[in-house]
Amino acid sequence: MTITAHPSPSPSPSPSPSLSSDPAPSRPIALITGVGRSIGIGAGIARRLAASGWDIAFTYWTPYDRRMEWGVEAGAAEAIAKELAEAGARTAAIEADLTDPDAPARIFDEAEQRLGGPVTALVLSHAESVDSGLLDTTVEAFDRHFAVNSRASWLLIREYGLRFRSAPGTATGRIVALTSDHTVGNLPYGASKGALDRITLAAAHELAHLGVTANVVNPGPVDTGWMTDDLRESLIRGTPLGRLGTPRDTAHLVDFLCSPEGQWINGQLLKSNGGAAG
Repeated sequence: MTITAHPSPSPSPSPSPSLSSDPAPSRPIALITGVGRSIGIGAGIARRLAASGWDIAFTYWTPYDRRMEWGVEAGAAEAIAKELAEAGARTAAIEADLTDPDAPARIFDEAEQRLGGPVTALVLSHAESVDSGLLDTTVEAFDRHFAVNSRASWLLIREYGLRFRSAPGTATGRIVALTSDHTVGNLPYGASKGALDRITLAAAHELAHLGVTANVVNPGPVDTGWMTDDLRESLIRGTPLGRLGTPRDTAHLVDFLCSPEGQWINGQLLKSNGGAAG
C-alpha cells in the first residue's frame, strides 16, 4: 500500500495563513477521498469546502487513472492543492491505495499529523468503476469494486467513528458519501455503491451519540470526461433542466450538508440530478 504526502504549496513568496506554523488551526478539517482529477467531482467539492472555510486533506490513486481511458493528469494533486491553498486552506494531498485494508487508518494519521487536528467531515467521493454486466464480470473485478467502493468506505467511516468526538449536545461531525444507481451494464459498480449506501445510512444511527450526521448523495450523470457524445445527448434529453450536472452542483449540496445549517438532514439518500429520469 502506498501513501505519499505532498506538502501544501504556497501561493506566493510570503507565508499564507493556511500554511502558518500556528499550533491550533482555526478552520475545521475535511477529508475528501477520490480527488485525482481537476475536473472531477471530488476536486469540485474540495474547492467549495475550502472556500467555505475548511482545511482539506484529500486522497487520490494514480494507478487507477492510468487504467482508465482518460489517463493520468500530470501534476493534478499539486495543482489542486495549490488552488485550495489560494482559497486559504491548509492542504494535505495523500496518495493511497484503498484496496489495502490498512490504508484508512494511515490516511487519518497523515491528515491529522499534517493539518494539526482531528477530521470533522468525511466525504467519500472515491470509486472503482469499470463497466461490465452480469455475464461478463470477473470475480477479480467484482472483488476489486467491493474492496474500494464498499469495504474501504466502511473502514474509513469506522476509523472516523473511532476518532471523532463532538462537544456534548452538539452535532458537528459530518459524513457524506457519493453513490450511484447505475447497475445495468455496470453491475459491480452499482452493486458495491448500493452496499456503500447501507453502510453510510447505518452510520447516521450508530454514530449519532458522537454528534455525527451521515448522508448519501446521488449526483446523477455528471460529465467529467467519460461520456460519449451520444450518451451525453441522450442524458440531456432526459433532464428537465436541459443540461447535465456539474461537479459544482454536487459540491453545493455537500457544502450545505457539512454546514451548521445542514445538521437536521441526517440518514438520507438525496438525489441531486436536476430531475433526471431513471
